[in-house]
Amino acid sequence: MANVLMLIDNNYEDMEALYPYYRLLEAGHSVTVVGSPAGTYTSKHGYPIKAEKSPSGIEIKNFDALIIPGGQAPDRMRIKPDMVRLVKEAVKRDIIVGAICHGAQMLIEAEAVKGRKATCYISVKTDLKNAGAVYEDSPVVVDGKLVTSRHPGDLPDFCRTLVEMIK
Repeated sequence: MANVLMLIDNNYEDMEALYPYYRLLEAGHSVTVVGSPAGTYTSKHGYPIKAEKSPSGIEIKNFDALIIPGGQAPDRMRIKPDMVRLVKEAVKRDIIVGAICHGAQMLIEAEAVKGRKATCYISVKTDLKNAGAVYEDSPVVVDGKLVTSRHPGDLPDFCRTLVEMIK
């Protein structure tokens, strides 16, 4: 069983948080939801999810993977240094980092994409390329332990890849 960290903020894309959350639980992994601060966050469509921990209480060394859902949440999270720190530490420790859709905004803020293959939602593509990433328009792109996808339609490939890599 692996320990997985999921970052969250308001206006997250429902499917991009809930699908991986339940898929990873189904695979037998533990998923800890983190928000700054801890508390309840609401999706774009009004669905709540509880962040039981805040970033200050998290030690990345205790986790095997970190997931960044999309929606408008990454834009909110990337201005919170404690949330960005978690992504930077995860990349530095070479744990699996999965980002879907606008989740790439957190990878950009964490300076984690230079020279790496990645994908994202089309409106973030130029930002990803300007940050030095090698953009690929594919359902899922894997570069080492970095896993990225474009949008909710890619969730089956995204989740299948994460589950296989987290084994």
